[in-house]
Amino acid sequence: MKTATPAPAKPAPRETLNIRIPAAERSLIDRAASSSGKTRTDFILGAARRAAEEALLDRALHLVSPAKFKKFLALLDAPPRPNARLRRTMKTAPPWPEV
Repeated sequence: MKTATPAPAKPAPRETLNIRIPAAERSLIDRAASSSGKTRTDFILGAARRAAEEALLDRALHLVSPAKFKKFLALLDAPPRPNARLRRTMKTAPPWPEV
């Protein structure tokens, strides 16, 4: 007996955003979108979303008590505690050439 597969949810409708840009910038965006395998809309939307998230995260404010802030600073100032991963990293050759 076959069970019914639920129909996929419809994507939310998209809003329209109109912008005026110089032809050279549109061409640049079109080339970048094409090389990324994306449409112009998806390319611009992704770039704008990343820029918006970054702008908001840069302004995030974390409030802590003076005691917790002092403990946080102490953790930052303390040397790392030795562990297997740190020892392995310190033994690994750097990826840049020696000078």
